[in-house]
Amino acid sequence: MDSTSTEQKLRQKPWLSDQGDGTFVNPVLHADYSDPDIIRAGDDFYMTASSFGHLPGLPILHSNDLINWRLINHVLPRMDLPNYDVPQHGNGVWAPALRFHAGKFWVFYGDPDVGIFMSTSEDPAGEWTPLHLVQEGKGLIDPCPFWDDDGEAYLVHAFARSRCGIKHILRMCRMSPDGTRLLDEGRIVYDGTEGHPTMEGPKMYKRNGYYYIFAPAGGVSTGWQTVLRSASAFGPYEDKVVLHQGGGSVNGPHQGGWVELASGECWFMHFQDKGAYGRIAHLQPMRWSDDWPVMGADSNGDGIGEPVMRYPKPNVGGVFAIGAPDDSDEFEGTGLGLQWQWQANPNPAWYSLEKASHLRLFAFPVPNNQPSRTLYYAPHLLLQKFPAEVFQAEARLDGSELKPGERAGLIVFGRRFAYAAVQRKADGSGMAVIRAEGGDAEEKEVWSGAMTEGMTVTFRVSVDPDAMCRFHYAAQDGPFLPCGEMEFQAEKGHWVGAKVGLFAASPEDAADRGYADIDWFRIAGGNR
Repeated sequence: MDSTSTEQKLRQKPWLSDQGDGTFVNPVLHADYSDPDIIRAGDDFYMTASSFGHLPGLPILHSNDLINWRLINHVLPRMDLPNYDVPQHGNGVWAPALRFHAGKFWVFYGDPDVGIFMSTSEDPAGEWTPLHLVQEGKGLIDPCPFWDDDGEAYLVHAFARSRCGIKHILRMCRMSPDGTRLLDEGRIVYDGTEGHPTMEGPKMYKRNGYYYIFAPAGGVSTGWQTVLRSASAFGPYEDKVVLHQGGGSVNGPHQGGWVELASGECWFMHFQDKGAYGRIAHLQPMRWSDDWPVMGADSNGDGIGEPVMRYPKPNVGGVFAIGAPDDSDEFEGTGLGLQWQWQANPNPAWYSLEKASHLRLFAFPVPNNQPSRTLYYAPHLLLQKFPAEVFQAEARLDGSELKPGERAGLIVFGRRFAYAAVQRKADGSGMAVIRAEGGDAEEKEVWSGAMTEGMTVTFRVSVDPDAMCRFHYAAQDGPFLPCGEMEFQAEKGHWVGAKVGLFAASPEDAADRGYADIDWFRIAGGNR
């Protein structure tokens, strides 16, 4: 790619953390990479995050400088567990831990309904081993492995009260060095009921003879980052709050991972819950004082760090290209971009890339075994994360091969959703542009307009601050017209932020199903 094309693509990005002057702004990723964990392996940095029931799952991101990230893989191409052929909102992959040990990359995560799973790979951008069930049990979440200097291995985890009635506490177990099983029942090493309620998400480290557990507490949107310290893996642990909102604007700064650079600098990646935008990723400078971590900046003098909003970039010994994870897709390759996820296990019958530079989406119904027939329960929605606070998404599609009653278009999805679509009239006589809204119980059309020219339409959704969305359409090469006058406020999903993407749907199943051809999907906007 020439420099002009690269510069054009950068200008179109709705969010870039790297300011091009040696500084960065938070968040480093204004996207829903919740419960992040990061590691350094040589000169490379890797990150993973929760993915719940969206597939492919367990994203792997890569960076050379902790600021400019690229999505390179997913650990889970599909979920080989029962029921994942239909949406599992809020279930599946909860907070993972990423580690590099014995020449391999390791991911551990807790499924609150099944237990603790593990996968490994020698190449994080390559194939990962099939999931291995380390420990079966309901409510076992947020596991983190730790291999000690003496060859002993441990695993610390939290509990989900919704599944097992236990909350606020962390348990430490001995683990086989190969990471395949726990060796004992473990013991409770910290109870945060009094001082650190909703303690969860532990990450374990060792430094200067101390064992550390970094653990968030206080709740997703209102909490703080706690660090526990002990001379023994099994405690007793003393505690200290090292990062909180204080007088700043970043609510609930917590849950993430610590990484030390070759230069000796330390940094902490964490999330902020931003409602419909999901849990977005911030990076804080970190130093050590009296063998306690000091994060961010103590702006109000209370001895506890607060998140910084702009700061010099990490000293990684070089300058690297400015960038962000992919969002737009011209559908020119042999596969979908890594930014896309389905609402359940991918089905190759849902789509095709056989037509050059087009994505063909076939119209499928919501499965009969779902609680309702709204798109909330459709597994075949093709979605990606909101990439910024303010952006536009556009898609150009040809609906000429849709069958009567079928529709295809652009959707903003969460607990409530809205879409603009082209629909073949029930009698087959022509096309209409419609806008609809819905949720888990009801879906209804709120506006419609006749398609008087051809079958090709471009849909646009403009997302403004507070996730307010406005839909427009342009028939053929005509002007953009509003899909009604009303705005739609995007809502987060079950443990995830709102998403934007594409769909084709039919009212009922049929052997002779229609389809829509999507020419391109483009994200644009800017913060620089």
